Amino acid sequence: MKIALLSCFYPYRGGIAQFNANVFNELGKEHDVKAFNFKRQYPDILFPGKTQYVGEGDSAIKIESERILDTANPLSYIKTSSIIRKWEPDILLMRYWMSYFAPSQGYVARHMLPTTKRISVLDNVIPHERRFFDTPFTKYYLNSNDGFIVLSEAVRDDLLKLKPDAKYLMTPHPVYNHFGAKIEKQEACKFLNIDHGYKNILFFGLIRDYKGLDILIEAFGMLEGEYNLIIAGEPYGSFTEYQEKIDLLKNRDNVKLFTRYISDEEVPLFFSAADVCVLPYRSATQSGISAISYHFELPMITTDVGGLKEAIETPGTGIVVPEPDAKLVKDAIEKFFGQEPSEDFVKNIQRENERLSWSNFCSKLLDFYQTL
Repeated sequence: MKIALLSCFYPYRGGIAQFNANVFNELGKEHDVKAFNFKRQYPDILFPGKTQYVGEGDSAIKIESERILDTANPLSYIKTSSIIRKWEPDILLMRYWMSYFAPSQGYVARHMLPTTKRISVLDNVIPHERRFFDTPFTKYYLNSNDGFIVLSEAVRDDLLKLKPDAKYLMTPHPVYNHFGAKIEKQEACKFLNIDHGYKNILFFGLIRDYKGLDILIEAFGMLEGEYNLIIAGEPYGSFTEYQEKIDLLKNRDNVKLFTRYISDEEVPLFFSAADVCVLPYRSATQSGISAISYHFELPMITTDVGGLKEAIETPGTGIVVPEPDAKLVKDAIEKFFGQEPSEDFVKNIQRENERLSWSNFCSKLLDFYQTL
């Protein structure tokens, strides 16, 4: 079978590129797979981070791809669709996480051969930070596809609101496994210059308003005892508001800041130094951070938003608080370190890791294709 993947690959950085690379490698074991990459993913003016590209220290999976789609140049839409169509794939597999990509990828999908089934993995249908054009753009994109893969119930529900007749497969986010092995906590803390004798709470990933870091900072300020809050990730916007909240804390010296892009090489240090990863999100669909936590067998505390409850509470891999509230997050942290048997969380994570493999994900994808 011939499978075309149209999305971001190396040299683009981030969880979506790594997800795509894992799917490419797994499908490539038995099928003819070709990666079609962005020539330009975002115009620089629309990208809030420092760089879109892999940097030194990233253990990115280097997938060979054809960089042809410029999302800001409609002429490239025509070229991209022509090149992929001439290859005559059985499946065109794409990723969709924000409405900006709807015009470019939707056009390409609409200009495939009738024999090509168009399937999209939907990270988000309704974006966390909404714009007036989200709904019409997303409807255009959804109607350009034959089927969808959703990673949580929340995304499924959003999909069916906009496209009630959608054919979909719901399956969890596989576990990222390219970061290497976990190391001893004491060794990781030494590298990061953090006291290993403390109870270490980790907030990891891009810092954006909807991820609720301010809630966690407020919760941390209520804690009594030997706790560290490790904040590791690149701010998308100003960090000033968060810094002002930290400066007011009585335990501000125990907030350890790594507010920058964290390379893949460094990821094991943070997840090995931590005792628990907290996701205090105000909104979510699913989280790639939970997939990293699973790899490092690190229990989680999360708010009950989007698909996080089904990913964490149902399999028993952490604690879910009913809403994004600082007092509730604080109580959950104390419960985790006080009463909850964390070794049970780890055992449950180990069991989930066996289920959430890339081979299982791709096998389900191909079975779904046969139904379209």
